[in-house]
Formats: sequence, structure tokens, C-alpha cells
Amino acid sequence: MDNPSTNIYPIFDRLVTREERERFLNQKACVFWLTGLSGSGKSTLASSLENRLFREGFFSQVIDGDNIRTGISNNLGFTPEDREENIRRIAEVTKLFVNAGVVVICSFISPSIAIRQMARNIVGDPVFHEIFIDSSLEVCESRDVKGLYAKARKGEIKGFTGIDAPYEKPINAELKIDTGGQSVENSFEQLYQYAIKHIRL
Repeated sequence: MDNPSTNIYPIFDRLVTREERERFLNQKACVFWLTGLSGSGKSTLASSLENRLFREGFFSQVIDGDNIRTGISNNLGFTPEDREENIRRIAEVTKLFVNAGVVVICSFISPSIAIRQMARNIVGDPVFHEIFIDSSLEVCESRDVKGLYAKARKGEIKGFTGIDAPYEKPINAELKIDTGGQSVENSFEQLYQYAIKHIRL
């Protein structure tokens, strides 16, 4: 029986190029991959950045963990293998957005160095920017805006990052934002100033 992959013929070479789309949109396609513990502020910063960029005339898209889990990854759990497959799918979708000239803001715990490196390999340098949203477990747990840490402490959620599953901090992130030690406004300004210099043509 034929291998199905031998009957696939990509047409990327016949499509409008990313460079042409970037000129049309007057922006550079970038991926800002926000990683950190649940409650560190990833989603807040991602949505704030998208809104600011939209008001300034840039075309961007947030891809958020909870949204993905209700759609293309709704058949996945939270085993290490499922987490890896989840990030692989996200990275492939992100790559399509990049090829369309879009600024992509990804908000995912993505707990291991290997998983984030896989995402970078799929999306490709130099458009991939790893942003470490750094906040201690104590601070994140004190916020517990979704009530997830409380459930994890009670054993109602298994494999929860930071409680009974590890989080590996980035070693060489392009940007580190200490959301536990500064205001939301200052954290956002740090993210925005970094992002805008890479977005503008």
C-alpha cells in the first residue's frame, strides 16, 4: 500500500510570497511565543498587545491555550505526549499565519525547553521570539484566577504544571518579563516596545 505522504504535492511555490504579503500589510510577520506558568499573565499581555497593535493598524492574531483546547486540540489530554502534539499543531498553524504575513501572539505554558525548541524549529528563525513571562509559583498560585491551582492541590487535576508536573524555565529567551515584580502596565510596555521594533518594516 502506498505511503499517503508520497501523494502530497505542496503548492507553496505557486502562492503569493510572505514578503509580498508583508508589503501589502506594511508589517513584518513575527511570532511572539509567550511562555510561563498558569497565572503568570500570558493571556492578559497577549490580548493587550493584540488590541494595541490593532489600534495602530497592524494585523495580528492571538493563539491562546484555552481556545486551542476547545478546537483543533479538543481530542488531546495533558500527558507529556499530548502536550507535545498540542504544541506541534499550534506551531504548524502559527507557521501558516506567518506565511500570510501576520503577527502571531502565542500564549501557552509550553512547559519544557524541548517543546519550545520544537515550536521554534517548525516556525523558523528569525521570526520566532520566545518571551518568558516570569512569575513565581507562589505569586501565580495567589492569583489563581481560574481556580486551577486549588483543584490541583486537592488532586482534582492531575499533571498540573508547577504542582505535579515540571516547568522548565527558558535559558535563552529573547525577552524576559518579570510580571511578579512589576505592574501590569510596566510589563505590557516592556512587551510592546520589544514587539513593535520587530514588526515595523
